[in-house]
Amino acid sequence: MRAVILAGGLGTRLAEETETRPKPMVEIGGRPILWHIMSHYAAHWVTEFVVALGYKSEVVKRFFVEYSQLIGSLSVNLGRGEVTQHEPVGVDWTVHLIDTGLNTNTGGRVKRVAPWVEDDTFMLTYGDGVSDVDVQALLRFHRATGKLATVTAVRPPARFGGLEFDGPLVRAFTEKPQTGEGWINGGFFVVEPKVLDYIGGDAESFENDVLPRLVAEGQLAAYRHDRFWQCMDTLRDKRQLDALWQDGRAPWRAA
Repeated sequence: MRAVILAGGLGTRLAEETETRPKPMVEIGGRPILWHIMSHYAAHWVTEFVVALGYKSEVVKRFFVEYSQLIGSLSVNLGRGEVTQHEPVGVDWTVHLIDTGLNTNTGGRVKRVAPWVEDDTFMLTYGDGVSDVDVQALLRFHRATGKLATVTAVRPPARFGGLEFDGPLVRAFTEKPQTGEGWINGGFFVVEPKVLDYIGGDAESFENDVLPRLVAEGQLAAYRHDRFWQCMDTLRDKRQLDALWQDGRAPWRAA
């Protein structure tokens, strides 16, 4: 099974990091968040990826083309131009890097990668969010519903820390807990190829155009995931994710 990752947006809300690279290439613990997302899928036996590129696509391409030479130790013979890799790369992924246009909307990007996914059920997610969602349980849920698409519904992290009281005293302080209010689109979709017929063209938004059409026909299921999920919208989000990784507390870290 293939996973499509939307990695072509401008990332304007993280402008401090995205002037020279696309948002999915912003690093968490020294690796792009795109790598973290792919590692999570790979830990659940999804190891073939279709990455829908747009803004600064060359940065993503360069990373994967040079991946084996960026990881671990090397010996370089300058005279012969030979490079010897001393450690195995550690991943066995197939990555298809597809240019889907600089200004193409999310639905249009999915439509443009249709030739790569039109023959089987596929995963779909955004290139800026990590989670500890059980991908195989998600797939089983999707197949049990028989619907054309399943979205992972998540409870967003609170923007501020939470307080628990014991009379006039504070009993506990929780830093940015998951809220108990409402559910939102957390990405990590499972999609049947028929959904591609619901997408008109480049200008269409997967969220605002395609999903409402599926809802209207009763074809969108929701897999409720009430554990960890976090998108990287701001520099503050990036720093929090980085701190989790550096401290060994990243819930999305592959075993």
